[in-house]
This record gives sequence, structure tokens and C-alpha cells, in this order.
Amino acid sequence: MSLRAVIIFFYAILLYRLAPRRSFSNLSAQDIVLTVILGSSLSRALTGNAPLLPTLVATGLLVGLYVGVTALAPRSKLISRLVKGRPITLVRDGKVDRQAFRRAHFGENDITELLRLNGLRDLLEVEEAHLERNGQVSVISKNSA
Repeated sequence: MSLRAVIIFFYAILLYRLAPRRSFSNLSAQDIVLTVILGSSLSRALTGNAPLLPTLVATGLLVGLYVGVTALAPRSKLISRLVKGRPITLVRDGKVDRQAFRRAHFGENDITELLRLNGLRDLLEVEEAHLERNGQVSVISKNSA
């Protein structure tokens, strides 16, 4: 049961990393994984669909993994990048990077929304725009640069 918990934990992080970044807003991969798996596991133990003691051990192990991963991520570029990802540059000097937009699952309406949310009317006003690791879009206008 504990080995299955470890496998599921890392598999779920992998799935989250493959999903569009904005799909889970500000939550990190490990936050989502822990929430979903713990809720599911503990509910099965609660209803008697899974043995109690092995389930408690497995969920405790998951919490330990969560603490370990979140403690290592700030200290390790590799773990941070694997778990949290890296920012994607969407716009540079007023020009949209179409390939980055496709990777980020952005479309034309997202460009105009990005501008409006940042008080801008035209892409030419944008120095840089990034899809951050937490799913938020940050914009640096040419006026602020």
C-alpha cells in the first residue's frame, strides 16, 4: 500500500505537469496531489473500502513526501523545475511568441484579456509577459521598464 502511495504521488505530479498550467490556478502540483490523494484514500478507509492501518500508513507517507518535496524544492533547481515548472515567456517587446502561446494553451481571446487585466490596450505597450509557475500571468509594460 505504501509503495502504491509513492507511485501514485509521483504519477499524479507528472499528470499535473502535463496538464495546462492554468487548469489549477495558484495551487502547486504537490498541493493538488496531496489534497486529491489524501481525500480519496482517507474516504476509502473511513467507509471500510480499504484496510484502515495500511491506509493510514500510506497517507502518512504521502504527507512525509509532501513535506520532503516542498522542503527540497527551494534548495534544488532540478526538483523545483520538476515539481513547480518554469515560467513561459508569452510576449517579448510587443510580439507574441505563438509557439509559447500554444504550449500554454492560450488563444487570441487570451491575449486581449491579458492586456485588459493589466490596464493595457495594445501589445506594443508590453515589454514582457510571462506565464508564471503558479499559473498567473505577469506583465511588464514598456512604461514601467
